[in-house]
Amino acid sequence: MTQDLKSAAEDARSEIVRVGNSLFARGYVHASAGNISARLDDGLGHLITPTDAALGFLDPERLALVDGEGVQVAGDRASKTLTLHRRIYEADPTARFVIHTHSTHLVALTLAGVWHQDDVLPPITPYYVMKVGHVPHIPYHRPGDPRVADLVTERINSRATQGTSIRAVLLDRLGPVVWGPDAAAALAVLEELEETARLWLTTDRKPTPLPDDAIAELRATFGAAW
Repeated sequence: MTQDLKSAAEDARSEIVRVGNSLFARGYVHASAGNISARLDDGLGHLITPTDAALGFLDPERLALVDGEGVQVAGDRASKTLTLHRRIYEADPTARFVIHTHSTHLVALTLAGVWHQDDVLPPITPYYVMKVGHVPHIPYHRPGDPRVADLVTERINSRATQGTSIRAVLLDRLGPVVWGPDAAAALAVLEELEETARLWLTTDRKPTPLPDDAIAELRATFGAAW
């Protein structure tokens, strides 16, 4: 392992552990479900939680360190979703932090039936439009199936050709995968997405979506990606 790679990973280690603790403490993850990764500077690779790691009890020294070619060079065996994380980073150059959880209301949403395949939830609140945007549904595949990475990449690229970006996808029966330029941004997407799913489910899926003119105002005023 090069000194540059080791140095670049230090800050990312502490941030991943901090986020894992926060997610566990607030009930966003349980047992060993979920995973977190961070992209390192200068194309040096990625740091990702190990397979079957409990996110609330992460050891920073045991996080899996993967070089720019996708080869693991240190830590415990990388999460089985490593391919998905790496493909998200490749498809979205702004992404630097990825979080996958099995958040209760979002998994329940896939069981009850999402709103649409291209938008798992309707735009029922302004902050959902502003902070989350479009979230496509990804059909069920077993955990770690590399075909999921292809489907997610296709959705990222498809939205990009339409002039909008996405910050999240919802894996059927497995929960959300969210990303952003840093941990705070990714967490904000996850929190707003889970809260909107909770609102939608607990109101018996009856709220009327925001009208088109209200969404247009949010786009013009706040640059909402909708």
